[in-house]
Amino acid sequence: MVMSLDLKIKIEKARHNLHMLVEHNKGGLGHPDVIRQSMALDELINEYNRISRNHSRA
Repeated sequence: MVMSLDLKIKIEKARHNLHMLVEHNKGGLGHPDVIRQSMALDELINEYNRISRNHSRA
């Protein structure tokens, strides 16, 4: 599924960005930028799960 492949790439980029932000903020998980990126990653993962669930039901 092309859409899920694009989404997987977006998830991987968001995960990498989150990791880099945590490193940049010396492990500060409570930093607003880290929280914002974590929330963006959560949304992408939720979208992927919705698509996967709907695809498996079809």
